[in-house]
Amino acid sequence: MQTKGLVIVNTGDGKGKTTAALGIALRAWGHDMRVCVIQFLKNGNLRSGESRAAKKLGIEWHALGDGYTWSSRDIERSRAKALAAWQTAQEAIASERYDLVVLDEFTYLLHLDWLETGEVVAWLQEHRPPAMHVVITGRHAPAALVEMADLVTEMREVKHPYATRKQVAQPGIEF
Repeated sequence: MQTKGLVIVNTGDGKGKTTAALGIALRAWGHDMRVCVIQFLKNGNLRSGESRAAKKLGIEWHALGDGYTWSSRDIERSRAKALAAWQTAQEAIASERYDLVVLDEFTYLLHLDWLETGEVVAWLQEHRPPAMHVVITGRHAPAALVEMADLVTEMREVKHPYATRKQVAQPGIEF
């Protein structure tokens, strides 16, 4: 069977974008595919359940961000870290070492104009190996990225425990 790599985008205002991407990553790992996850906002100090599991499984994991941009005390530092993560992602994609690369929270870089969407789309079209799958997550996926992608899913919030009863994020559920 010949593999045709897909560009998959998980976007929208609902929860589950990263979770869905990591489900694909786990499925790919289960088929002996080489997987790399690059997180653009979360930093390595978070020690999420996902990163702990990935380490145990041997999935390459890079949490290269500076935390969430909306709570950044130094937005220029956050921007610089995110742009450095894009360089890491470009190297991972161009290296052909992986069958699947997850770019978690990547759409924020485009939404905040830290990267130009047209340039990113063109780079992916030129440098992504034909058999490589790339999963991109985050809110506000720009139209050009949606158009280029092979599969786009929009998560929509219907009900959230924080909004209805101020339930804070819980280990094992949100992180």
